[in-house]
Amino acid sequence: MAVWKPILILTLLVCSFEARANFDFNANCIQAYQNILSLKINAAKGLISAEKKKNPANSIPYLLDNYIDYFTLLTSESKADFERLKNNKASRLDRMESDDKNSPYYLFAQAEINLQWALTRGRFQEYFNSAIELNRAFNLLQENSKKFPSFIPNQKNLGMINAIMGSMPEGMRKAMSAFGIRGNTASGVRMLESLVAKLPQSPYSHFYDEVVFYLAYIQTDILNNRALYPKILINTREIDPESLIKTYIRGYAGMKMAHNDDAISVLSKKPYGNEYQPYPYLDYLMGIAKLHLLDNGASVYLNTYLRTYRGINFIKDTYLNLAWNELLKGNLNGYRANISQVKSKGYALHEKDKQAVVEANDPIPDVDLLKARLLFDGGYYSRALSQIDDKRMDDFKILRDKIEYCYRLGRIYDELSKDEFALKFYQFAVNLGKNERYYFASNAALRMASVYENKKEMAKARQYYTTALNMKSHDYESSIENKAREGLRRTAD
Repeated sequence: MAVWKPILILTLLVCSFEARANFDFNANCIQAYQNILSLKINAAKGLISAEKKKNPANSIPYLLDNYIDYFTLLTSESKADFERLKNNKASRLDRMESDDKNSPYYLFAQAEINLQWALTRGRFQEYFNSAIELNRAFNLLQENSKKFPSFIPNQKNLGMINAIMGSMPEGMRKAMSAFGIRGNTASGVRMLESLVAKLPQSPYSHFYDEVVFYLAYIQTDILNNRALYPKILINTREIDPESLIKTYIRGYAGMKMAHNDDAISVLSKKPYGNEYQPYPYLDYLMGIAKLHLLDNGASVYLNTYLRTYRGINFIKDTYLNLAWNELLKGNLNGYRANISQVKSKGYALHEKDKQAVVEANDPIPDVDLLKARLLFDGGYYSRALSQIDDKRMDDFKILRDKIEYCYRLGRIYDELSKDEFALKFYQFAVNLGKNERYYFASNAALRMASVYENKKEMAKARQYYTTALNMKSHDYESSIENKAREGLRRTAD
């Protein structure tokens, strides 16, 4: 009997632990989670460590560990960090799988971990593994929704998966097609918008910031609808002003949605301190926003980004923007020096960096067209028009500039709600550039389709979405094709 006694005690202890194992998203865990969403990573780590000691059976801290890895990689984009952290996934899933199967967090937590690593791997071009994890997350969420239909956090990730499916890189999209998952952006957006409305009055209100973060990304990058900017401001109003993620959302949306002055204001007031996760991308955003204003001070922020960033994206694009900044100052030697860096530094993985290489190998931009382009991107439409409204197509010597001139006038008139002039110049751009590799013609067709869609002329809208889709071997091809496909879905009979 003496031999069996220790084994019996050990068995009882294990069984007792398993009986007490749980998913307790308690106040301590909520505070840690909110710190992660504010990018106060060290404070979150302290709370998680304390929770593990106080409640060793609680699995939520291990889910939060994964959130930390996810947001660390989101902000650093470091390949070395990715290789170091990705091995954490397996042990966390093992922990979840041995926990309380009757909890709505049981399948949800496993899905969350898979989804976060799927999104992270996609950034590092591990498309096959990313597709497997995304499929696994989708299936777990579907099952959890059936078991716990009132557990509304399921909608956070189901909405996200639906919304992003149409905008994935081609390699990822092909990998996902093997699993038969076809998302619907409109459906995903509706799900997330509904969740934003429901969460504050629910027991799961702590998920609000994360849902707004994902929805704002979709509204800005995928839908790319500038009319949604006020919604983003409203949705982020309740987020803690000391949150660095709030700064990112508003700064990024302002810069991308032609509210450039707002972006500069928000980014200039970003919270500082050692408690925050380093986020060099915010300096990149500020540099681009300053350049949109034709402010030579853009170089300060762009060089800060290059000095502090350890990731793989936007290095070539940053050097291209530095080159443009020098060109605007009339410094041809500075322009050429930075163009040389575009060709030799960084990685051509992100679409912006690939485009930077293309433009670095092109002839020097026409300065007036460049000013119009930058001012337009900042939302300064009248100033943009003043740069080229006294020009004629024959004033430009090379075909690229002739096409861009028509395209840029189309874009400006479009934003000034002068549809007749916009459609006229868009058509010129399509006619001149449909067989060229510049993005101007295909994006002009896409914009024409959007104008006709807004006019409820769906047949013409479909005609030009198809035109944009059928143009091949041009810059930003994947992005334009994704938007054209989504437009065809929206305007289908």
